[in-house]
Amino acid sequence: MDLFSIQDPTFLKNLSKEELETLSSDIRKFLIGKLSSTGGHIGPNLGVVELTLALHKCFDSPKDKFLWDVGHQSYVHKMLTGRIDQFDTLRQYKGLCGFPKQNESEHDVWETGHSSTSLSAAMGMAIARDVKKEDSYIVPIIGDGALTGGMALEALNHIGDEQKDMIVVLNDNEMSIAPNVGALHNVLGRLRTAGKYHWVKDELEYILKKIPAVGGKLATTAERVKDSLKYLFVSGMFFEEMGFTYLGPVDGHDFDDLFENLQYAKKTKGPVLLHVITKKGKGYQPAETDKVGTWHGTGPYKIDTGDLIKPVNQPPSWSSLVSETVRKLAREDERIVAITPAMPVGSKLEGFAKEFPDRMFDVGIAEQHATTVAAGIATQGMKPFLAIYSTFLQRAYDQVVHDICRQNLNVFIGIDRSGLVGADGETHQGVFDIAFLRHLPNIVIMMPKDENEGQHLVNTAIHYNDGPIALRYPRGNGLGVPMDSDLKQIPIGKWEVLKEGQDAAILTFGTTIPMALDAANQLEQQGMSIKVVNARFIKPLDEKMLADIFDQNLPVLTIEEAVLQGGFGSAVLEFAQEKGFKNPVIDRMGIPDRFIEHGSVKELLKEIGLTTENVIDKIQTMTPKKQKRA
Repeated sequence: MDLFSIQDPTFLKNLSKEELETLSSDIRKFLIGKLSSTGGHIGPNLGVVELTLALHKCFDSPKDKFLWDVGHQSYVHKMLTGRIDQFDTLRQYKGLCGFPKQNESEHDVWETGHSSTSLSAAMGMAIARDVKKEDSYIVPIIGDGALTGGMALEALNHIGDEQKDMIVVLNDNEMSIAPNVGALHNVLGRLRTAGKYHWVKDELEYILKKIPAVGGKLATTAERVKDSLKYLFVSGMFFEEMGFTYLGPVDGHDFDDLFENLQYAKKTKGPVLLHVITKKGKGYQPAETDKVGTWHGTGPYKIDTGDLIKPVNQPPSWSSLVSETVRKLAREDERIVAITPAMPVGSKLEGFAKEFPDRMFDVGIAEQHATTVAAGIATQGMKPFLAIYSTFLQRAYDQVVHDICRQNLNVFIGIDRSGLVGADGETHQGVFDIAFLRHLPNIVIMMPKDENEGQHLVNTAIHYNDGPIALRYPRGNGLGVPMDSDLKQIPIGKWEVLKEGQDAAILTFGTTIPMALDAANQLEQQGMSIKVVNARFIKPLDEKMLADIFDQNLPVLTIEEAVLQGGFGSAVLEFAQEKGFKNPVIDRMGIPDRFIEHGSVKELLKEIGLTTENVIDKIQTMTPKKQKRA
């Protein structure tokens, strides 16, 4: 059939199994072709083609509600709900979002981007359904990796206790981004190999009912015998003990198996867990054979070879620069251990793990746990490096406050993907960490201007023993600057003047420094002298330099690729007020008070006004009498 004719999923009701299999093949071909040019989460989506078709055939969306945990596996769902003609714009500025989006379709009932939220949201929807006396199926689809998140386990506990009608589809492909870890992963492994127990149990029950009870003895023991089969056929029966009816494991690429179990699940009262085994990347050999997570989400690639299309001879990534510097220091400092919540590949810790397997800990999708583990390690005189994306550090806020900062522990937090990240959009933009960390006592926050300064700030963090210290670094690659062979420590709170000036001062750090220097150089051509400061320590401020600037009555412009509310610019305003500087001229540029959607970083910066041209306009407005001086 013509994929572009699909407007809604109702057409699936009349398709035969053979037609569904042909459609599955067509969908895979389409995704492999489109994502080769746009990039995207190819592995997760190729793995759920049959599952998504089966769900939409057996249920009636949007009356019946599908909640895609994380949401990066919703591309097939988007195709079936009339959005296939938008795939040329996938994850591009003003284009189709790579995650469920309510303003795109009534079929997207839950927006996400972080893992382990679907079960809690589904419980909320089930409660609302029952209070309103409505009739619908609630179907969260959660991966085996996301199931290890603490929030998912909290939800399982509540759902099992309340016994709400719900069908939880566990999409088990043995991967999150990297291979899964943990005891629950091992439980699922036993379930995968144990074979179906539910049908055996039902068949035995039928047989027992056909045998006349002798004195009632067989009848009274039948239920106990039946229940004991749980432990015979499925080791542990974790989900049944949690209050769920467990069905599976089901072949997630076999329509007969899927339909049979989905229909059984629909007839079952209370919460059901349907354990579906899928193959991540199915149908595309490079993605199918991926064992480390490379094909979880990619940029453009060559379809025939699977080679990723990347610029040649580019500088090292920021993640690699930071992690490899930590690895270098770990050779001389046995206190150093590394911790990641399921992101060893993204955080470029594979080298550290290979060289120091006993000092590398991937705790799975469990950011809160990772953070407090780091705190516990630090209490014993060790130096933990917690590598975590800015957007995921949000999930561990209480642990940073209560367990790290309150105890003033020597934890080094590497805040990866700080600032705008581009195509993954509003759920992944790393723009809040300054605002939610800056007000915490004891913590130091830094961001380097380039990779050479970055390696020195890593060294500074490792040797800092007066409490927690955080280093922000962006997504992408460095600038390609020369690297010092010897590492040094940079005094805490010491800023750097990059360009002297007498008419105004720009205070900024990290990725916005080139913008500030470009603006200052252009203003110099107009006869203006602009001081540019690398404010590499966001906390503590360089109070001496800042006081000197205010003493000179220089107008001050702060620039940050982070939210303005509670950010670096706010700290400068607070300093001026607290120190009693009268009527200072201060303006701020940064992320406005709204969520920033997907697009290239360059496009997003232009949209929110973080451009060289706007910096020039700001400075000219702040210093009207000093323009074009002789």
